[in-house]
Amino acid sequence: MSAALNSPLPQPEASQIRHPYWVLGAVCALALMSTVGVSMPYPILAPIFVDGPPDAFTHFLGLDPKLLMGLALAVNPLGILLGSLFIGPLSDRFGRRATLNVTLTATLLGYLLTAYALHQRWFLVFVLARFLTGITEGNVAVARALVADLHGQIDRTRGLAWLNACLYAGWLLGPLAGGLTLGLGEPVPFLLAGLAMLPCLLILGAGVPAGKRVAGPLRLLQSMREQQALGLLREDPVLARLALLQFLYTVGVTALYEFAPLWMLEQAGLDSRGIAYVTAAQCATMTLASVMAGRFGSGRRQHPLRDAAWLALAAALGLSLLAVLPSTPGLLMIAFLGLPLALYNAVMPAWMSERFASHGQGRVMGLLSTIFCLANVVVALLGSGLALLSSRWIMGLGGLTCVLAAWQLVALARAEHRRAVRQEGQA
Repeated sequence: MSAALNSPLPQPEASQIRHPYWVLGAVCALALMSTVGVSMPYPILAPIFVDGPPDAFTHFLGLDPKLLMGLALAVNPLGILLGSLFIGPLSDRFGRRATLNVTLTATLLGYLLTAYALHQRWFLVFVLARFLTGITEGNVAVARALVADLHGQIDRTRGLAWLNACLYAGWLLGPLAGGLTLGLGEPVPFLLAGLAMLPCLLILGAGVPAGKRVAGPLRLLQSMREQQALGLLREDPVLARLALLQFLYTVGVTALYEFAPLWMLEQAGLDSRGIAYVTAAQCATMTLASVMAGRFGSGRRQHPLRDAAWLALAAALGLSLLAVLPSTPGLLMIAFLGLPLALYNAVMPAWMSERFASHGQGRVMGLLSTIFCLANVVVALLGSGLALLSSRWIMGLGGLTCVLAAWQLVALARAEHRRAVRQEGQA
């Protein structure tokens, strides 16, 4: 869910856009429907692989279904990571609408191929389709760029807040739709996710201006090198340390996102419909917390990193309890965990945006996106191995990494507070 929210922003392509609020509404609608498609598979992969028939798909090469599920989980964020490197530069070169038109069409085809591969029980084609679809799903960066293009006509903070609310709503509706339609047939959720791209294309054509094309040669590799975020780790030791702590925290978060459905299947005996309801409750909690996030910490007296540390500790406690809680309290805990997760996502990016602004907002936010995608891939592969023991082991690992992140965030907050005091004394 954090990869979409932290993609780098390409440069605006026009100073004035006609009917800016109509354009903003169209972009928000695009983001909502696109995110529904991205999030739809998460609650259904565990039932498909673990509860599916013992055939060549769920036991490919004789491997355990949980290992295959982990691979299916990992390839999608890997594709998003790769796609985010070049879709933004392409939108600068060819225009926002043209780039979205191509990526949305490719996403539609990717979902149809995914559904067909699942229908035919072709595991390798299914995994490849998930990877290719992930590449084109990195187009939310272009939606963010479109909102940034409206700055001067619509306040950027307000516009991005509306966009983020639609993204969270998509993460609420997607798992619910996936879980409720799985009973109609395993390919059906992926087929519906693909068909959802059709109204996206209609809205794109009706509500988003074409924008200007940049003349001259396409310097795609140069743009990717200039916009890549990992170079920041060499330039700023403090940011490098913070990136490591963010990775540890995100490992815990993605352990919940990717393997909570397996926990609900194993520990609570829920089917795809029940998993969808609990996941929707968690996303609803996140949406409510995001709406209230502006008030969180207002008038606070401590460093924002301390706020982030306490929120990470709350997430660590909840994840650790999932390693031992019985089914009903565990389901309530999964829904409750949406609260600290959403508040952390409000505190940490806001502070990083202010603290490391000299590096460029796009690169800093892009670093967060990169960390999230890397954590998704690592957890999907490592978690599938731990799942052979129990999903409780995965939650325990997530709780441990969140504890380590919270502990070191407190130490970093102290150092940053001392730095701020020294700067005030020198001013």
